[in-house]
Amino acid sequence: MSTNIKVQRICQYCRNEFTAKTTTTKYCSHKCNSRHYKQRVKEGKIKVSNTETLKIKNIPYKEVNIKEILTVKDVATLLTCSTRTAYRLINNGTIKGVNFGSRMTRVQKSELKKVFEQPRPLKNIIKTDKFKVSDFYTINEVMQKYNVSQGTLQQVIKRNNVPKTKKGRYVYVSKLMINDLLT
Repeated sequence: MSTNIKVQRICQYCRNEFTAKTTTTKYCSHKCNSRHYKQRVKEGKIKVSNTETLKIKNIPYKEVNIKEILTVKDVATLLTCSTRTAYRLINNGTIKGVNFGSRMTRVQKSELKKVFEQPRPLKNIIKTDKFKVSDFYTINEVMQKYNVSQGTLQQVIKRNNVPKTKKGRYVYVSKLMINDLLT
C-alpha cells in the first residue's frame, strides 16, 4: 500500500521549504542530512572537550585545599603564578619553605596565610645617601679576590646578613664586612 501524501516541511539544516513524501522526513536532501549529522558530532565533541577542561581546571584547587603541606607546584596553583615565581618567593624569604633535598621543597599552608596577614619585610639594603664606591666591592671583585663561586658568596652574604646595595647594574657589598668574613 503506497500513499501519495505530500507534506510541506522545513529542512532542519538549511531552513528551506521542501515537499516531503512521509511525515517523519526532516531534511530536504541526503546532503543536508549528512552535513547536519557532522555538525552535531562536531558540537558534541567540543562540548565534551569543554567539560573535561573545566574538570581539569577545578581539580587542582580542590586537591590543594585539602592538603596541609604543599609542594611548590601547589603553592603556585594557589597563588595563580608560575612555579618559578613560587621558588623565588621561597628563596627571598617571603614564604617560609623547607627543602628536604632536591625537588623536595615543602611549604605549610599556614605560611601562605601569614604572608597576607603581615606586612612585607623590607630588604636589607643600605641607603645610597653617602655611598662611596671605594668602601665597597662588587660581587665579581669579591669572587675574584677570594676565589669563591657566586653561589658560595651568596650563601655567605645571606647567612651573615651582609647588606647589599644596587647601583646601576652592579651590586655592592661592604669591604669591611666581607674582609672580616672571608679572611
